[in-house]
Order: sequence, then structure tokens, then C-alpha cells
Amino acid sequence: MEFRGKVVKRPYGAGTKSAHDAVLLDTAEGTYRLRRAGGNPFVDPELDRLVGHDVVCQGTLHQGTVIMQSWEPCR
Repeated sequence: MEFRGKVVKRPYGAGTKSAHDAVLLDTAEGTYRLRRAGGNPFVDPELDRLVGHDVVCQGTLHQGTVIMQSWEPCR
């Protein structure tokens, strides 16, 4: 699937053992947590570099998380 939106970083999972600041993708359809295929689900410097940018990515949606296979800046 293709997803397009702005990458942001916000608190996620408040009140749980896995609470952390997560990298999210704000799209016209909703907001999804972002994760790179094979990447660390909690800390990923590669995803941190995308924060503040508009991107288009290819990936799969699994329980509210987009698992990205590839991405590039929006044109």
C-alpha cells in the first residue's frame, strides 16, 4: 500500500509499559505509527530524520502501524 503524509513525533501509549515518543505519519485518512521493516519499534534514528517532512511510503498496515518498505520525500 502507498501512504502519504507528514511525519511527526508525539507521545504514544501513555499509561502503558511501552509508553514512548513515537514517530507517526499524519495522513488524510488518519494517523499511523511508523516503523521500518526490520527497524527497532521504539528507537530508530533513520525515522527520526524524517520528522517534520512530508513523505510518500510503501508498506503494510498492521494494527495501526505502517511497516515501511521504502519511502521518499513528497514532490
